[in-house]
Amino acid sequence: MNIYRNINEFKAKEDVVITTGTFDGVHVGHRKIIQRVTELAKKINGESVLLTFFPHPRMVLYPEQNDLRLINTIEERVELLKETGIDHLIIHPFTKEFSRISSLDFVRDILVTKLNTRKLVIGYDHHFGKNREGSFEHLKEYGPVYGFDVEEISAQEIQQINISSTKIRNSVLIGEIKAANQFLGYHYFINGTVVEGEKIGRQIGFPTANLKVNDWYKLIPGNGVYAVKVDFEGGVYNGMLNIGTRPTINGNDVTIEVNIFNFNQEIYTKELKIEFIEKIRDEQKFDNLTDLQKQLTHDKEKALSILS
Repeated sequence: MNIYRNINEFKAKEDVVITTGTFDGVHVGHRKIIQRVTELAKKINGESVLLTFFPHPRMVLYPEQNDLRLINTIEERVELLKETGIDHLIIHPFTKEFSRISSLDFVRDILVTKLNTRKLVIGYDHHFGKNREGSFEHLKEYGPVYGFDVEEISAQEIQQINISSTKIRNSVLIGEIKAANQFLGYHYFINGTVVEGEKIGRQIGFPTANLKVNDWYKLIPGNGVYAVKVDFEGGVYNGMLNIGTRPTINGNDVTIEVNIFNFNQEIYTKELKIEFIEKIRDEQKFDNLTDLQKQLTHDKEKALSILS
């Protein structure tokens, strides 16, 4: 897959079959669209192209809200898209100036003139251009004028359910990880750096690695205890992870702490990938560390049962 950080970097050699959108999550619905793009490109001996944008439009247009969290960082999105078989990925900078481009100008000047689009594939309820004014109906009108075909992937074609990045985000936020994973087609994951903590877990036989997620806009699952897989330097380990304020020790800030089973390495400053499999329980406050230790023993048993 060739990667371009600006529309102007791309030069088509053949006819282009393209799809465009934010593709946050690269979920089951997105993959259906991308699969169709690659199929059509092969039929016409053309090139498959995915045009996406970063930052997310909401980050640019409504910066004061500062509440949008994304399923994937841009680096994670790139890695997921590499698996789809798309020939070219264009990540164009989204700016306020870009947001003012009308739907007609977007089609004529970008899709047709710059990207040489012969076929365009979009998901249901796709909108584009200034104030999201452009729709599938507009594209059907523009197609014959500018010499391209347009195809819409309906909601019915995507598993009979309306999969959306918003639904997945909501599922992750409330800890419904199994539902989110089903929509995604893979385990929801976060990447982060191991930082020093207070080492309280060691005192009760459950040492943890404290994780700092490096991108502020990355969506963190809701507070609670989770059964997880931990990817570290090529190895995959079972574990359980807590997200929360650690009320038993009167914590204040939200922390992410993972207890990696059958693991005894010094990993400060190292990078971990955490795959969320299932939520075990909500975070609780215990009367003392002994009660917490007993609960963690039960949590580990449940996590091992889930992960087996």
